Amino acid sequence: MERQQHLIERLHTSSSRLTLGRLANELGVTERTVARDVERLRHSGVPITVVPGRGGGVSIERATPSGRVELDLPEIAALMASLAALGPSASESAASAMRKLTAALRPG
Repeated sequence: MERQQHLIERLHTSSSRLTLGRLANELGVTERTVARDVERLRHSGVPITVVPGRGGGVSIERATPSGRVELDLPEIAALMASLAALGPSASESAASAMRKLTAALRPG
């Protein structure tokens, strides 16, 4: 999960497609591992595009959220449990999300 989060963040910060080889090198894994992670993420709904062949690579859509996301308490708890499971290895995005969720649950 941590590696996949880093993969999403890396794709999001890139202005161009990245090759599996480059991603594998940056993540310290094999190209096959990156390919599996990309497929898992695509299957779960992450908008990742793969362009095969020379000049190809992997990219992520840069869409902005279309509005507020409403979650009920069990959904928030599930997200917080997942983020907490990452522990100190959590990415800055994951840590930021945890801070926002925690703040949203504080009594007003």
